[in-house]
Amino acid sequence: MLRLLVFAVALAFGFAQEITVLTHESFSLDKGLIARFERDTGLKLRFLKAGDAGEVLNRAILTKGAPIADVIYGVDNTFLSRALEADVLLPYRSPEVRNLKATLLLDPTFRALPVDYGWVSLNYDRAFFRERPLPKTPQDLARPEYARLLVVQNPATSSPGLAFLMATVARFGEDGYLDFWARLRDGGVRVAKGWSEAYYTHFSLYKGDRPLVVSYATSPAAEVYYSEGKYKEPPTGNLFPELAFFQVEFVGILKGTKNLEGARKVVDWFLSKPVQENLPTEMWMYPARRDARLPEVFRFAPEPLGSVRLDPKVMAQNRERWIEEWTKVVLQGQSPEAVRRARR
Repeated sequence: MLRLLVFAVALAFGFAQEITVLTHESFSLDKGLIARFERDTGLKLRFLKAGDAGEVLNRAILTKGAPIADVIYGVDNTFLSRALEADVLLPYRSPEVRNLKATLLLDPTFRALPVDYGWVSLNYDRAFFRERPLPKTPQDLARPEYARLLVVQNPATSSPGLAFLMATVARFGEDGYLDFWARLRDGGVRVAKGWSEAYYTHFSLYKGDRPLVVSYATSPAAEVYYSEGKYKEPPTGNLFPELAFFQVEFVGILKGTKNLEGARKVVDWFLSKPVQENLPTEMWMYPARRDARLPEVFRFAPEPLGSVRLDPKVMAQNRERWIEEWTKVVLQGQSPEAVRRARR
């Protein structure tokens, strides 16, 4: 009874406890869902956007011990092992776990719970290529006539950038991926800091000069959805399913939260059916719940066949080295052979 009285007084005087969610710049959910959660729980949600997924995790690690948030959302499977090794998350087996797809439960300690999944994929501008030939193979991307049309994201700061880098490692092998990236570099590939910059600044669909962009397999469906009837078919398409990378995004509670009970409610809310069914047309990922319905527009977002799925242990063991080697070749201009010699 006393708790209910305190809750009512807090609401009446506007003293709702604030819960901060550290997330990436692409985060979006229906405002009505957020308002309903706040009304039902007496909590006030604050979303702190901190760049791309890699930058979000860096912020969490740098503020370990005195966290700037209570909950973190958006760390994906490419960065999962780093988050777990940094020990910034608290274990929490939400009662909603039983409703999630078992294949997405990649952390047996339940410090990181899957919220959504999708595929990082190469998108192209259909209008630009209407009378021009598309590249026929992934290797063609490194030819100068295509490299200068491509924008990618920096894998050190961007989760789609890292996913695409890992896809090239899987496709071209430990030695061949560096040669591929050196040819891209020499051909004029552009490197953006994160997804938003790549897609909304440099992609030709949004008046940029690059008709090839690393984005998501759901991006064509999103363009139809947001066009409000302008597009009956997507203005963009996906290329090379063999370079599409399977991505899972997670939510977790940050160590040091001052409101553990509230943080748990936020995690449960992320995994609830209403939020899960809102995710597809807000963040354009597939919901982690087995019973969540997909919107009709997702007919334009078929799951790519033959996509890349790397073992989490392989990613954990090699992620930092791959990023370092990529940086040396693409940003510092070193030769692949010099980088390979240093590796040995």
